[in-house]
Amino acid sequence: MSFLTWLALAGGLLLVMGLSAAYLRRLPVTSAGVYFAVGLAVSPVWLDFIRIDFRRESVAFEHLTEIAVIISLFVGGLKLRLPLRDAAWAAAYRLAGPVMLVSIGGVALVAHWVLGLSWGAAILLGAVLAPTDPVLAGAVTVNNSRDQDRMRYGLSGEAGFNDGAAFPFVVFGLLWLEHGPPGSWLGGWVLHRLVWAVPVGLLVGYFSGAWLGRLAIHLRSRSPGSGAPGDFLALAVVALSYVAAEVVGSWGFLAAFAAGLGFRRSEVLTMEATPAPKMRRQEVCCPLPHRPAEEIAALAEASDEPEDPTAAGQMCAEIVSFGDTAERLLEVILVVVLGICVASYWDWRAVPLALALFVVVRPLSTLVFLAGTKTRRSQRLLMGWFGIRGIGSLYYLSYALNHGLTAVSAELVGLTLSVVALSVVLHGISSPLLELYERAVARRTRG
Repeated sequence: MSFLTWLALAGGLLLVMGLSAAYLRRLPVTSAGVYFAVGLAVSPVWLDFIRIDFRRESVAFEHLTEIAVIISLFVGGLKLRLPLRDAAWAAAYRLAGPVMLVSIGGVALVAHWVLGLSWGAAILLGAVLAPTDPVLAGAVTVNNSRDQDRMRYGLSGEAGFNDGAAFPFVVFGLLWLEHGPPGSWLGGWVLHRLVWAVPVGLLVGYFSGAWLGRLAIHLRSRSPGSGAPGDFLALAVVALSYVAAEVVGSWGFLAAFAAGLGFRRSEVLTMEATPAPKMRRQEVCCPLPHRPAEEIAALAEASDEPEDPTAAGQMCAEIVSFGDTAERLLEVILVVVLGICVASYWDWRAVPLALALFVVVRPLSTLVFLAGTKTRRSQRLLMGWFGIRGIGSLYYLSYALNHGLTAVSAELVGLTLSVVALSVVLHGISSPLLELYERAVARRTRG
């Protein structure tokens, strides 16, 4: 396809989605499902406009998916306003820890005993499919900083943590394929990839986001009419925290998520530090993205506080709005490409693998490990089902292809793309479950 054809396809798709957004919301399918259908339509399955070889374009896929994931992780962290010790985080910690490990093990067992993959390839596949996706899970994650729903908070925190926490196990699978079963390389993997890289990535990201956030809020408060763009600031915080973590040998994905948490914490502390008599308009301290910018700016200019909470809230709102727009654009590109690629790599063996992961391993482990948390059974069931696989898995797959995966590359590409495609479809048509849940929450709130 020529550049003009690509441009026409992209423009036509965006036009249709923009004009028909109100009608599409009534359908029992997410926007990702529509993008995936468009990708299938222009693939060899139907119109045969374009063919994309995932393995041949793995370098481009790695960078594109990497950008999508780190932006989504940072914005996701920015929306989570509760302190890390709050009980709402308990579900996220368990989902990103024991539930993820059980998912890796469950997928590895099915891949080895049912599909016949070697243990190294099976563990690598389990790690690639382990993280839930922050990009495609927008419908089930926290919508804004005021959202404290336990189900959404658990899924948002999980997507933030396990997109980086799964990385050590991707490396573990690659080392197994290269060197054989665990031996002399195991100690180095534990010390570097787990003991060092995980906590250091979180700390570097959190303190980078908190420090840069505090600096930005201070400067914005001093000159509220400067019009400094929040999107530039967001990109700077994401880039610097990610690079800083990677330079010291830790996980950049964890740093990007933690940077969002740290930046938001700066805004919260700014609001809490404001004297009570000055807090006559608290609702603007953490405005929603749809709040009129003119109203927020006017309130910011009217404040005489050294550290103006309205300026902090306005900045966070601008960054969240920018991040949501960037997420949607990258989602369109990557899900359409997924539909094109899966046409050439579809593997029917992914059906039993996906069913085992989505219907058995994930739901049962969620029910077991979330027992004792302050979540209702309905919330645990929804968190067990909505373990959406997506762009994060595509990143890990392309990373593996570019870092030594050769022997079973075609097999793993086919299984991964097929499972992600099934997740887009199955979880996409499950949106009515969310509507039922929201109605139940609304009735409970009125009661």
